[in-house]
Amino acid sequence: MISNELIQNKLQYLSNLNELDARHYVALWAMELGWGGISKVKKLTGKSMDTIRKGIHEIQTKSDIKKIGRLRRVGGGRKKIVKKNPKIKQNIESILEENTAGDPMSSLKWTNKSTYAIARELNEKGQNISEDTVGRIIKKEKYTLQSNRKSKEGGSPEKRDSQFRYINKQVKICMKKKIPFISVDTKKKELVGEFKNSGRRWMKKGQAEEVNIYDYPSLAKGKAVPYGIYEIIENNGFVNVGISGDTSEFAVNSIKRWWKNIGEKNYPTSKELFICADCGGSNGNKNKLWKYCLYKFARISKLKITVCHYPPGTSKWNKIEHKMFSFISMNWRGKPLSSYETIVNLIEGTRTDKGLKIRAKIDKRKYKKGKKVQKEDIKKIKLKVHSINPEWNYTINGN
Repeated sequence: MISNELIQNKLQYLSNLNELDARHYVALWAMELGWGGISKVKKLTGKSMDTIRKGIHEIQTKSDIKKIGRLRRVGGGRKKIVKKNPKIKQNIESILEENTAGDPMSSLKWTNKSTYAIARELNEKGQNISEDTVGRIIKKEKYTLQSNRKSKEGGSPEKRDSQFRYINKQVKICMKKKIPFISVDTKKKELVGEFKNSGRRWMKKGQAEEVNIYDYPSLAKGKAVPYGIYEIIENNGFVNVGISGDTSEFAVNSIKRWWKNIGEKNYPTSKELFICADCGGSNGNKNKLWKYCLYKFARISKLKITVCHYPPGTSKWNKIEHKMFSFISMNWRGKPLSSYETIVNLIEGTRTDKGLKIRAKIDKRKYKKGKKVQKEDIKKIKLKVHSINPEWNYTINGN
């Protein structure tokens, strides 16, 4: 079975060939695959079966290439649709944006919407394009078509897709109404001390920093628990670096610190807050302490707090993972996290080409694990579930 990487390399090479060489290239590819190779190559490249068969015939009969000659003058033939209508590519990308899956950190993405559906949607908007042309365009953007895979507890693919569409819709509403929209999560816990940090960085030869041979917790000064808040609209970040456990109290207190230091200043007139979080951990959708702490925060801040959770098994799609945490990891790679001050400085020193700015603070409070919420406290929570995926979407009102 040919790997996706090899297929992408072949398609990239094919795009640089002239018509004659391309015909022979796909013909050789089909012959290499053997039985069913013509139809497989047709699906992968968009070339017609007649073109592939013609190439095979020319190769097998050893036709004189010189006699075949150029089929048309340089620059001849119909202009590509993306050149005649540059907006067509943008329109396809906007459709794919809400129907994309796969690993956001990878250059290879995949869509659960067929080329037929995309072409039909464009034709309904008055843009004449075939499904084959759509296929060629999205393949150049490194998309492939695959089916969804169920997770153990993630429900049906349709339900997960509806949740992503719902979150997308809420983002657009927040942008229009200037409501703060944050993505939250806990980054991997780190030992604080002279320990090896994966990755490499440029240093003068022979001046590599020496660190402990063993990563024993007993040798550490403590542990760092970075809880991050990423402002999706403003492209700003805040990291609350805890020194104890990753509890729901710690998670909500991190959001409170972000609101006090950044959010309230950026959105002085806002009466609402939108939070996007994973389904598990300290901010899980079934975590009663998380909801109770959010309710207490809503009462103090007088905010109406809406929470949308990513479906189980899809945490990699949480914006904070690949918009903020990944860049923090890249910035401190190869550098020992020798102290809490070093961690804060490295986090705040993280920058991106798109202007990401991050602030960080140490949280010296000790958070008790296993804390329970009393039944009478749960009854106090003014929680309203949404009609769409109510187990993942709810609003807490503090008024």
